[in-house]
Amino acid sequence: MRRIAVAVSKGGVGKTTTAVNLAARLASTGKKVLLVDADTQGQAAKFLGVEPPYGLYEFLTGAGGIHRKEAIYPARKNLYLLAGGMPLVELKNWLGEQPREGRERILASKLKPREDVLDYLIFDCAPGWDILSVNILCCADEILTPVKLEGAALDGLKEFLLYVKAAKKHNPALDLNYILPTMVDQRNRQTGEFMEQLKKHFDGKLCDPIRINVKLSEAVSFGQTIFEYSKQAAGAEDYARLARRIKSDG
Repeated sequence: MRRIAVAVSKGGVGKTTTAVNLAARLASTGKKVLLVDADTQGQAAKFLGVEPPYGLYEFLTGAGGIHRKEAIYPARKNLYLLAGGMPLVELKNWLGEQPREGRERILASKLKPREDVLDYLIFDCAPGWDILSVNILCCADEILTPVKLEGAALDGLKEFLLYVKAAKKHNPALDLNYILPTMVDQRNRQTGEFMEQLKKHFDGKLCDPIRINVKLSEAVSFGQTIFEYSKQAAGAEDYARLARRIKSDG
């Protein structure tokens, strides 16, 4: 089973779009996928058009006497969701109250699916850096980092690399495996310059870009993945290509 965190410290770069559509594509190919929404905005459920009654908060804390299996919501065939949302504010408080020794690995200790049950764990991470972010990076093995091709986003990537370095002290197996350019406009002169910068520093980790595509945002309004909403769209083609690369690496 592979554990992939879709993460970077900057918001607005397409993390949820990437996590949801990648998870959905892998599930559609017969792989069993658990998508974990670790953002207080709880956008993954909205993107999938579902309203899970429980989520990651109940899964970790057992609040309300909820069994862990009850917190895992079947969103699509082969695709399951541990929802995020505002309860994660309380979850972060709860994590902060746990004994200091080992609290960064609480998620890893409780989220242990059998290898024959799941093929992929995909984490949709919030921007920023807190106790929940640390828990996710201590549970994941791989990081996929979406990067918008603009100066501020590239600066955010540099900052995130420092976070990854800190997380590796707790989880030496963690590695940044994929850099994914998102919202790419090939007509923009700076696009090629930014791509060259990324290739220079991350050659071998750099993925084919996700082109800017209005249908990706339209799909959210209908609670559908890009493959359900417009399977011929550029966004569907790009995320299908990303899924193929990740599967081939596995």
